[in-house]
Amino acid sequence: MPTERTKPTERTKNVLSIQSHVSFGHVGNAAAAFPLQRLGFEVWRINTVQFSNHTGYGGWRGRIFSPEHVAELVEGLAERGVLGTCDAVLSGYVGDAALGEVVLDAVAKVKAANPNALYLCDPVIGDTGRGIYVDPGVPAFMKAQALRRADVLTPNLFELEILGDTRIRDHSEAIATARRLIRSGPETVLVTSLRLPDTDPDSIEMLAITADGAWLVATPFFTLDPAPNGAGDTVAALFLAYLLKRLTPPEALAQVAGAIHAVMDATAEAGSRELQLIAAQARMASPPRLFPVRRVS
Repeated sequence: MPTERTKPTERTKNVLSIQSHVSFGHVGNAAAAFPLQRLGFEVWRINTVQFSNHTGYGGWRGRIFSPEHVAELVEGLAERGVLGTCDAVLSGYVGDAALGEVVLDAVAKVKAANPNALYLCDPVIGDTGRGIYVDPGVPAFMKAQALRRADVLTPNLFELEILGDTRIRDHSEAIATARRLIRSGPETVLVTSLRLPDTDPDSIEMLAITADGAWLVATPFFTLDPAPNGAGDTVAALFLAYLLKRLTPPEALAQVAGAIHAVMDATAEAGSRELQLIAAQARMASPPRLFPVRRVS
């Protein structure tokens, strides 16, 4: 009989993550890479920008990378012959439509080498209260191209409204809007930062939708001022991780809700405006509290 030492093991899965990066704090790749690594994934990071800190501080240093620079890095990976071992592409903030085209070209290269690879698109456009904070061409690019190529889409409520060209007032409208997007391309939509008139005011929700079902989870809402940036980037990475671990969307939703609640709890304890990903890593990887996931459609 094979011993524990000789049992075959599944290779470590690889994720190509193309999004922004900061040296201090946790947004973009600085929010997405560590959760993936903590859960056992290799992360190939390509940064679309590299700043000292996120722009919410009002001042920052660094630069935006050109589409040509990002394309060159993708081509370097192709030349190493590793794209066939890439299990997923994760994209977040792209800044402008030209860079978005480069991301989709990278997705095409990965899927040509590995047709089973997933593409999770976090369609970073804006947020409630802040409005649109990307180049004006990005929402149109997301609608016309990115969502049609994505396997999984993770908009916040504001972004779901932009992508769906509609105002969402309750859960049924959120589900219907997500289902319209699913007919255009993605198999799964995860709606984050969901606070609607019919949401408990002390809660924040996430909604996972497929063509066949919709599942809702609510977690306590943390009133933090200023609110930390990067939670959406972290959630997208965690959701991708659990899908790659072959959990169903509702199973993945439960794990992600528990994990991000643990991170937010640690952030509130620290009184920090930066997510406490490192301090909360054990609780993030194995959430001490899971929240009920309810099928709503």
